[in-house]
Amino acid sequence: MRRSNTLLGLLLVLSLICETTWAVSGSSSCKQRKMTALRPHSVSITEFGAIGDGVTLNTIAFQNAIFYLRSFADKGGAQLFVPAGKWLTGSFSLISHLTLSLDKDAVILGSTDSIDWPLIDPLPSYGRGRELPGERHQSLIHGSNLKDVVITGDNGTIDGQGSVWWDWFHNKNLNYTRPHLVEFINSTGVVISNLTFSNSPFWAIHPVYCSQVHVQRVTILAPLDSPNTDGIDPDSSTDVCIEDCYISTGDDIIAIKSGWDEHGISYARPSSNINIYRILGRTGDGAGIAIGSEMSGGVSEVRAEDIHLFDSKHGIRIKTSAGRGGYVKNILVSDVIMENVDMAIMITGQYGEHPDEQYNPNALPLIERITIKDVVGTNIRLAGLLNGIEGDDPFEVCLSNIMFNVSSELPWNCSSITGYSDMVSPNVCEPLRRVPEDSSVCYSTDSQGSSSLLVL
Repeated sequence: MRRSNTLLGLLLVLSLICETTWAVSGSSSCKQRKMTALRPHSVSITEFGAIGDGVTLNTIAFQNAIFYLRSFADKGGAQLFVPAGKWLTGSFSLISHLTLSLDKDAVILGSTDSIDWPLIDPLPSYGRGRELPGERHQSLIHGSNLKDVVITGDNGTIDGQGSVWWDWFHNKNLNYTRPHLVEFINSTGVVISNLTFSNSPFWAIHPVYCSQVHVQRVTILAPLDSPNTDGIDPDSSTDVCIEDCYISTGDDIIAIKSGWDEHGISYARPSSNINIYRILGRTGDGAGIAIGSEMSGGVSEVRAEDIHLFDSKHGIRIKTSAGRGGYVKNILVSDVIMENVDMAIMITGQYGEHPDEQYNPNALPLIERITIKDVVGTNIRLAGLLNGIEGDDPFEVCLSNIMFNVSSELPWNCSSITGYSDMVSPNVCEPLRRVPEDSSVCYSTDSQGSSSLLVL
């Protein structure tokens, strides 16, 4: 029987691989964002004295170039071109109606001196820096209150040179929260495409309080043991599309967030309408698709499909705890292949890291209409750890058409969970072996992206 299940699992994996295209040239599963193909004015960073030798600090050149291009914002916008070379720089801020374009042999290098990453205020939905109280370092490429901004190229590279930050973290020498590689705040119409992002000091791409964000055909790389190097983290953002990406990092590949405990509850900016398609990747200490743990503003209407994960700690993960409040609802993850994953599905209500002592421990999260279907996994240690919060309403989960080749003798561990399962192997835990009276706990979306109930 073990041999038969293994063979069937391998056949299913091969079948899904044959039917899945991980990078679809010229097509999209999300509504195309309007991106200006040709800005009416373009300058090269070299026109502002930049030197691409990997040694000369070019922060002022980037700042001066972008200041000059402000005059073209109301004339169709402008492009800042970065030619071949290694362009060392500290943090710089973009403007609206701008395209930052990199040549295929261009590398933007983040400075290894923390003084070149200025301090900015903490996000109001976090109330403090994510790692330490107080201010935080600004991202290498930063944007706030922008419209129509593009970061693209011919697969050039943006390298944060994060190893110095990782050492400071491990040695407890940080004075402020580490910077992201790219962060947009309160911005609309953001496109990030056709680039490689490597060695981010912290989370790599972080759109927060944003809308109409499209990230496609990017590669994100960091060592598997690098701390907290999430790939893409949509945070209190709406109408986000992430597709056709390869991500190999030390933490979550994609993590959807919306604020931290009482600060996120008060700020009340949810993440919604998040669409994720055709992601290939691995993670050292995180998950392929994660929600939370900072989800206090609410997360809903999430669709992730055609996901291929390998050599990873977790596959699909929802993280929350008492004190978070908020909700995670109307989530669909489907068409997933996992290979050599320690824990395939993890839903936990005990992820109890808090920003301060002012949080309300009685603020309990609502977790409902979570559907995971059409998943195959080989060399999986544990199929699922599904633990809600004792005393809270049970987390509502639906599992369908799932087959794992599992090494553990106890493949599922469940508590404070309710829901439904169909065609799940190995057999799921008792609380999910039934059809609920209210079938709305199962969720799906139609091809146009509008919500509908999933009939299992």
